[in-house]
Amino acid sequence: MLRAFVAGLCCEGFGAGPALEGVLYSPTIMAEYFGTYADFQTASKKDAGALLGADNSVGDVYQLAVVQEDGETRAWLENRFGARVGYLDADVSRTVRTLQAEGLETKAVLSFVAFTDHPGDGHYWGQVTLICYKPADAEAFDAFVQTVAQRMGQGLRTNVDLGAEGAAKVAESGGTWVPSQTVPLPENGKGTAYLKVRRKITERVIDQGRAGNKGCYVISWAFLLALVALLMFGLHSCGVF
Repeated sequence: MLRAFVAGLCCEGFGAGPALEGVLYSPTIMAEYFGTYADFQTASKKDAGALLGADNSVGDVYQLAVVQEDGETRAWLENRFGARVGYLDADVSRTVRTLQAEGLETKAVLSFVAFTDHPGDGHYWGQVTLICYKPADAEAFDAFVQTVAQRMGQGLRTNVDLGAEGAAKVAESGGTWVPSQTVPLPENGKGTAYLKVRRKITERVIDQGRAGNKGCYVISWAFLLALVALLMFGLHSCGVF
């Protein structure tokens, strides 16, 4: 019943936007594995501001919290600090809810953050890759998710629409197998700018500091202070003060 419902959702909703091209009738729509790229939206400029900081870097892994809000299903992206920073479109959110009901683990990896200057004052949005799998295969797919996340941080968008054969390869390899195919960024539409497409050096250094590498933590602060000092020197040279 639930499998049929998932397939029905994909046939009705997954052809609606460019983020989900190629998913319609995909063999990955099943109760054992599901993978695709999907757009997300931000609820406010405050959320958008958080996305631009080091707490949300390209390649970060997010949990998915599905709730009912304002009469519709909404799957929120929860970062490693428990903050909700964006939500998936309604059709995708319903599919995530169904997959979770079937018992699948659902993870998302941040791919990019963008800004579009319309309508009105514009809005911040982005894209994640969704990777959903059986708890029985969690060890292999957790490793797979980490590899996808690492590659994402380098700007490499791994094709996660694996199909039954690809999902089996991941499980059999213990998560070491990764497809060589990549997915290009969506075409940059009029009035849209990509703000984050890979992990920045400063974000990598901050991650090392958070992981307990005090040397990297000190270097990160020294680097930031050096940038501030350089900016102040430039302003002084220009006669600003």
